Amino acid sequence: MLRSYLILLLVIFGVGCSSAPRYRSGTLPEPVKPGGKYVETGWASWYGEPYHGQPTSSGQIYDMHEFTAAHNRLPFGTVVRVKNLKNKKTVEVTITDRGPFKRNRIIDLSYAAAKALGIVGPGSARVKLEVVKWGEGDE
Repeated sequence: MLRSYLILLLVIFGVGCSSAPRYRSGTLPEPVKPGGKYVETGWASWYGEPYHGQPTSSGQIYDMHEFTAAHNRLPFGTVVRVKNLKNKKTVEVTITDRGPFKRNRIIDLSYAAAKALGIVGPGSARVKLEVVKWGEGDE
């Protein structure tokens, strides 16, 4: 019986550790300096309900029905065109938050943006993003 409890605690601890952010203190990626052309290709995911109504890293309140996104390096207020490479759908989103916190992800889209791109069901997709308009960069 005690052995079963110990195994259960190890499983719970292991699952809890797996959801930790991917960055260690002092290893955040360098911010992108505004100006010029910026294009990036990689995986997008999305976030919704648990964060709806909560403050974002920029101080704005997250609204999952707005066309916004989280990016680790682009300045807040930057407008980005995101193209789903599988179905060729595109949307424009404004960077209002920091993330994603999973390896191999380059952008976390709001629910509305993910729905428009056809990403909600699968949860993620390969995308190409391109800066349309640079934000002010106030952190």
